[in-house]
Amino acid sequence: MGDLSLRILTGFVLAIGLVAGLPGVSAQESVKLDGYAEWKRGGELVVDGQRVRTDAATKWKGRHTGVETVPLGDEVRVTGTRQDDGSVLARQIDVRPNSANALFEADVLAGTAELEAAWLRDKLAFEPRDGGQIAKIGEVADSGPKVERVRRLVARLAPPYVPREKLRVYVIENKEWNAMAMGNGAIWVFSGIMDDMPDDQLAVVVGHELAHYTHEHSRRQARRGIWTQIGGLAAILGAEAIGNDAVRASVQIGAALSLSALNAGYGRDLEDQADRVGLRYAYEAGFPVADAPGVWQRFLEKYGQEDRVTNFFFSDHSRASTRRRNLEREIAQNYRR
Repeated sequence: MGDLSLRILTGFVLAIGLVAGLPGVSAQESVKLDGYAEWKRGGELVVDGQRVRTDAATKWKGRHTGVETVPLGDEVRVTGTRQDDGSVLARQIDVRPNSANALFEADVLAGTAELEAAWLRDKLAFEPRDGGQIAKIGEVADSGPKVERVRRLVARLAPPYVPREKLRVYVIENKEWNAMAMGNGAIWVFSGIMDDMPDDQLAVVVGHELAHYTHEHSRRQARRGIWTQIGGLAAILGAEAIGNDAVRASVQIGAALSLSALNAGYGRDLEDQADRVGLRYAYEAGFPVADAPGVWQRFLEKYGQEDRVTNFFFSDHSRASTRRRNLEREIAQNYRR
């Protein structure tokens, strides 16, 4: 049980990577957004990758009554309609402070910090195997030209309210195309995708990973799986039977957080959000997002429809061709001006 739990934990972290697609939305269709206030300009908020505007009929919940007083980084929920210009007109908007005491946040920070420390201890990213054994994912670099390249991208892509010192960047020596984020701000990029993609395309991938962190997908998924995670108590007890100290530490901290990944991974809606928010990050950073669908075309050409990178960890993932089409729709709706 302990080995299985760490396998789920590692999969839970790795599955933050390149998965799922975006729903298409047409003008005047009802839209619900659940994200954060990330930019303000021209009387609009950018929430969930979308431009949100209000009018005299918008109902405000909480203490705010206008866009100008909403702090960047606050949680924002919007119910509205898509307009002809691609923006969302809010019929109701709920703004709340982003609490550091949210359910499972401390657990996610502790668990991912333990896993990060385990990988850094021997500069090795690993997956657990039965009997307390580990399988090498790749050697970890925390300095050097490749790490500096990703750090520059991360600093450029992250929204303004995110302290840059909370984001740590590592490169894993592995020829595959993949990247991942931990709930504590650790960003991991495989050397293979760095070797084969220019910054314009890599920015789409890194933006997706940043969105998993900024939108607290680890915590949100943990909250959804609370009943399944009760079973993690057995995994914590079973962890004592594992001989490897790093593996045992990761199991003990992470098991109760991660069992829900066995059932559903991150979930299609959270992966959809990471795609559209990550695209917004690339756009705001000045990258040419019209080329973003080409990223998934390249995945399609390299791995095929049922590629083992994007369809490996537990959840029901969209195919590369679907993601390409979804990004095309997102660009058409939100980046026409």
